[in-house]
Amino acid sequence: MNKPILPVSPSRGPSDHEVRAQIVDAAMEYFSRYGYEKTTVSDLAKEIGFSKAYIYKFFDSKQAIGEVICANRLAAMIAAASESVADAHSATEKFRRMFKALLASGNQLFFQDRKLYDIAAVAAAAPWPSVKGYEEQIRQLLAEIVRLGRETGEFERKTPLDEAVNAIFLVMKPYFNPLLLQHNLDSAEEATAQLTSLVLRSLAP
Repeated sequence: MNKPILPVSPSRGPSDHEVRAQIVDAAMEYFSRYGYEKTTVSDLAKEIGFSKAYIYKFFDSKQAIGEVICANRLAAMIAAASESVADAHSATEKFRRMFKALLASGNQLFFQDRKLYDIAAVAAAAPWPSVKGYEEQIRQLLAEIVRLGRETGEFERKTPLDEAVNAIFLVMKPYFNPLLLQHNLDSAEEATAQLTSLVLRSLAP
């Protein structure tokens, strides 16, 4: 579920996955040094030793390359959240772990790979398909947790499921959306702990 699908334009020839991976790896290294927005396809071509036209045989644009990198990073964040809730024994604990894992993953990306974080911020501003997919997976995880909580009697059942999930999603968004998280880092840990408790109280039967 979390493995990103590499974008391929039907107008281009059959893709060589090895070459595509080489381009993506080189781009990730280049972006991490110089930043996404300051880099051009010509810069990447020169760095890799390919012609610009050759890169365009595999990717339609710089954004298409950035999309693969972004999708991989966001998939890793979803994987971390999914793993963190897997062995939790209650919906309440699953929700706490999910929120905490998403924040930890965002913080790690921001502080350890700052220039790659910038790609995610650009993607979230658009938003790119990878960000839309990331957010949809978060909604799915939330729906599963809320549904479980209702089945076990931990959470109330009066509010329509989609309404409850959307409300929780909006409360959480400033702390898992890369574009918003960068403006909330200073108080993120305390704020998410308080918001988690507030959401759980609102879900109580």
